[in-house]
Amino acid sequence: MRILFIGDIVGKPGRECVRKGLRALVDEHGIDFVIANAENSAAGFGITKDIGEAILGWGVDVMTSGNHIWDKKEALEYIAREPRLLRPANYPAGAPGRGACVAQTGDGRAVGIVNVMGRVFMPSTDDPFQVVLKEIEAIRHRTKVVIVDFHAEATSEKVAMGWHLDGKVTAVFGTHTHVQTADERVLPNGTAYLTDAGMTGPHDSIIGMEREPALARFLTAMPSRFEPATGNPRLNGVMVDTDERTGRATGVTRISVSEAELEALAAKKRITSVLS
Repeated sequence: MRILFIGDIVGKPGRECVRKGLRALVDEHGIDFVIANAENSAAGFGITKDIGEAILGWGVDVMTSGNHIWDKKEALEYIAREPRLLRPANYPAGAPGRGACVAQTGDGRAVGIVNVMGRVFMPSTDDPFQVVLKEIEAIRHRTKVVIVDFHAEATSEKVAMGWHLDGKVTAVFGTHTHVQTADERVLPNGTAYLTDAGMTGPHDSIIGMEREPALARFLTAMPSRFEPATGNPRLNGVMVDTDERTGRATGVTRISVSEAELEALAAKKRITSVLS
């Protein structure tokens, strides 16, 4: 089984990358299941019902999130009734929604997804290292293939989670910092790891936002209103190949594809469809 994990979708530029090219990317690489972090998909902050339904309609199977999941008020109601939208499982009791699920590929194979959030330089939450083990145990009887989205700021905390879960899950992929790292590997006990999957959105920016307001905050320490940038949209993510019998990863590959490349893939798919 090949699973694609898409790094944080930021605003309309990120959504357009998914809309224009995801299905062609799936066909090109023989992908069986798609997970995407969508917590920044609504103008860079949060998610709405309409946007969530659009992302699912474009071919994403499950959406994960992080600290921005509550930025749009309507997400409180939406997440409570949409099982394909996860929030970090280590939010304290009483938070709406769920932190894990088991979904199916198009041909009926089960995939488990767990979403947890770090605590270093992040909002106060329960211990992700303990919570993630409980969530894995709760779904282990339904599938051996389990992907963890660890939404965290500190590289050290993400690396620690990778080693913590080596041999217990198929993959641990980091999100939140919007900068794709180059440390993909399969750990000794069969867990694929990447510190950050990167950002699907405008890369001529400061982690997705217009440069001038972000620079102004650094230069003056005064509040600035952030808006999503538009330049150089790219889809960042990571593919993991899995052995479904064991749940072990057999390979991991980073991807970074421009909007133009996605459009070319989509055009190629249309031409192939017409010719066939």
